[in-house]
Amino acid sequence: MSSPATLPTSTPQSPAAATPGGWWAVCLCAAWCGTCGLYRPLFDELARAHPDVRFEWVDIEDESDLAGDLDVETFPTLLIADGQRALFLGPLLPQAPVLARLLASLQAAAPGSAGAGGEAQGVFERVRAARSQ
Repeated sequence: MSSPATLPTSTPQSPAAATPGGWWAVCLCAAWCGTCGLYRPLFDELARAHPDVRFEWVDIEDESDLAGDLDVETFPTLLIADGQRALFLGPLLPQAPVLARLLASLQAAAPGSAGAGGEAQGVFERVRAARSQ
């Protein structure tokens, strides 16, 4: 049986490998959120299992400058980007297989998919700038 942290791996022909900057999975959370606390170990396991995807944990209260004006109402909220464009921003069930399926579907559709919008793009650009240093 496969681990719940199993994500599809990138190959040289895959969108993940072909996109400059690589894939990002950013969890927007809060320290006081019990659900986020339970999700964190699964998120970290996914990060270890898939070094080809950059996983970042952002506490939107401690790092409010990264969240900007984004109003996060449900935790955890995930932002997925292909390295250049934010492709998804929204709440996600705190289960590793759910994130795995979402990431796989976005990677498969990435070349022709629309971005997640200006607000999502702004959050991604701030996170990328802060965490790429």
